Amino acid sequence: MPDSLVIIPTYNEKENIEKIIRKVFSLAHTFHVLIIDDGSPDGTADIVKHLQNEYNGHLFIEERKGKQGLGTAYIHGFKWALAHQYEYIFEMDADFSHNPEDLIRLRQACENGADLAIGSRYIKGVNVVNWPMGRVLMSYFASVYVRFITGIDIQDATAGFKCYKKRVLETIHFDKIKFVGYAFQIEMKFTAIKHGFKVVEIPIIFTDRTEGTSKMSTRIFKEAFLGVIQLKVGSWFRKYETNKN
Repeated sequence: MPDSLVIIPTYNEKENIEKIIRKVFSLAHTFHVLIIDDGSPDGTADIVKHLQNEYNGHLFIEERKGKQGLGTAYIHGFKWALAHQYEYIFEMDADFSHNPEDLIRLRQACENGADLAIGSRYIKGVNVVNWPMGRVLMSYFASVYVRFITGIDIQDATAGFKCYKKRVLETIHFDKIKFVGYAFQIEMKFTAIKHGFKVVEIPIIFTDRTEGTSKMSTRIFKEAFLGVIQLKVGSWFRKYETNKN
């Protein structure tokens, strides 16, 4: 059985979902794919279920009622991945902002000693395509802000393209992960580092979606801004198991 699972949360991604699934299955390494669909009214789940006939035993879908947030979708996927004993567990967007080819590079980083490999837009300058300058600056300085408040040395703190080794997700207590938007991505990195895991950043080129609709909102950004402070203060009163390996 393949040791790698790519988790892709979806909400109204009918323009992208078949293409992204086919691209992942075309890669030289064998990956399984788990779609977490939050009740997309556009028929995203139906497309996935049709493709399951072609990719039987490699493509899976978990359907949830309504939009419950990115963080809860990934935690649902993490629990599924651990129950099925995958060694390498990936987060990836459905909209091709993350290049599926880079899955192999993230996996190699974890094979070579990393516990968590992050596809980083900012580890080597700013590698973002098709974003307006205002959004690039907001994202870049969000990471500067996260480093300042939390003290973690991560250049792309809000990155959502990642590979976890199984033991990282086995160690993190999901019931203590509080955030659901971009703050979720920050919280998972912060928690992994607090547990003593080795986190590395792999340079990628991030390309904004060309089809479908962005899920970014002011509410999500506000959660991230305030959540970072809550995260740091909360860590003063919490004990983290230290990774012994």
